Amino acid sequence: MKKPLIGILGNLLLVENGVFAGMERSYVNNDYIESVKNAGGVPIIIPPLECIDVIKAQINILDGVIISGGYDINPLFYGDEPREKLGHVHPLVDEFTVKAIKVAVQLGKPILGICKGIQILNVAFGGTLYQDISYMPGAFVKHSQNVERHAATHSIEVEKGSKLYQITQGDIQVNSFHHEVLKDVAQGFKVTARAKDGVVEAIEKEGEIFVMGVQWHPEMMAATNEKMMKLFERFIDEAGGKL
Repeated sequence: MKKPLIGILGNLLLVENGVFAGMERSYVNNDYIESVKNAGGVPIIIPPLECIDVIKAQINILDGVIISGGYDINPLFYGDEPREKLGHVHPLVDEFTVKAIKVAVQLGKPILGICKGIQILNVAFGGTLYQDISYMPGAFVKHSQNVERHAATHSIEVEKGSKLYQITQGDIQVNSFHHEVLKDVAQGFKVTARAKDGVVEAIEKEGEIFVMGVQWHPEMMAATNEKMMKLFERFIDEAGGKL
């Protein structure tokens, strides 16, 4: 049986030193590639581009799309102004990612958004963000950790009846490397997991197509965590039409 082709939406990295200083490189972290491969998919890096026709062609050949993590999101994309604690943004990458998400949904492609991926998935359909967790009333969990990337650092409560709950079969512990968080959840999406301080940790789009965003980095945990690998396996099965 043909293995599903999984496009991992890329980022742009600016080379700062050496003979190639000033050059931009398209990239994704290797943990995404390994997780897709180990879950039974064929990973393909999708470089950020501006041309919508090429983006449509990119997404059309895929069976599923992963929205990878990355820089902060340009607040102009969700009708806000930049605030003091906003980090680095790359508007071209944001524009590409939003276009790719909308094309993927139009074509009925399964989507898994990770870290920034849940945030820009929310923004693409009209949701908003807190530009830093300190702007969210009541937040008290440390979400931007300084530990080994595979280490679980806080717990989340998973909504029963959700697709995520079908995978985890209960509440789970996750890693955490973010400072932006969801504020207003986009219409047509439902929250399916939260941290103990109320921070949104997972959303799912209503309907049959698998469109999920998670705030943690399961690809960094999948090599040693069975439930994280099951998340990728479920996504690959959805992309391959097995479910």
